[in-house]
Amino acid sequence: MPVSRPPLNPRVLRAGDAVALVSPAGPVAEARVEAAVRELSSWGLRPKVYPHALDAEHFLAGSDANRAADLNDALADPEVRAVLCTRGGYGVQRILEHVDYAAVRRDPKLVVGFSDITALHAALWSHTGLVTIHGPVAAQLERGGLFASTLRHALMSTEPLVVEADRDEPTFSVRTCGVAHGTLLGGNLSILSTCVGTPFMPDLDGAILLIEDVGELAYRVDRMLTHLGNCGLLKRLAGVAVGQFSEPGHGNNSIRPFDVLSERLGHLGIPVLGGLPIGHGERNLAVALGSRATLDADAGTLTVASAAR
Repeated sequence: MPVSRPPLNPRVLRAGDAVALVSPAGPVAEARVEAAVRELSSWGLRPKVYPHALDAEHFLAGSDANRAADLNDALADPEVRAVLCTRGGYGVQRILEHVDYAAVRRDPKLVVGFSDITALHAALWSHTGLVTIHGPVAAQLERGGLFASTLRHALMSTEPLVVEADRDEPTFSVRTCGVAHGTLLGGNLSILSTCVGTPFMPDLDGAILLIEDVGELAYRVDRMLTHLGNCGLLKRLAGVAVGQFSEPGHGNNSIRPFDVLSERLGHLGIPVLGGLPIGHGERNLAVALGSRATLDADAGTLTVASAAR
């Protein structure tokens, strides 16, 4: 069952550290993993591609047993200082009961990913208190630029990150007022919603909830937020940080996700800040889940402490 304990902050990466590339969810193209290896090597790190990272079985990166084995081997390897998920997709929730949480408590490492990896972030926080990184998956490093720089900062710096709301983001209009302080938790709204009622759902009391999603029509966003509300989770939050939301069909609908977000979150009486470049968009800033954060809806900023110590 989820437990309450002080957060575990992994050590910051240094040149020469080994980092694991694993695929606990969907399959990934070999060329994208090779590009990630080149980028990470240019930072002075030693990437290790795990044996089943390039496996593919339908919509999964190989069997549940092999995906769990790679993840657990990386978590238990004393040489490895960070575990980078190659991509999201689907499949993490199938292996959560097999994760070696004892190994995480013995030797906390930086764990990175987003989208489907939200389920792993949630489980690691719930069962060990590990502070993890919601940020680009390794396959996105082939794009370089901000994807690489934000991940490098998250892995190799102990400086906090200030995320500013961006007027070009469709969720920029989703905003109330005020300032909230709390632990940043959450990630992909669809995945978080499916964690409710499981032993892997984080305790959101007093948290700043980060949400983002991709390819979801407005009514589906409404359904997921209503579900969280009906579970009593939204009324216990300190604030809500809203990242990127997109919908299929290029948004040719009269009601848009940001309309739903404003309606469902605006009445909570807590600070809400949208327009954050976090998620499936052209920018995906890396932020620490489990770290202390300040959401300043008046200034339009989310300040998050580093995952690393």
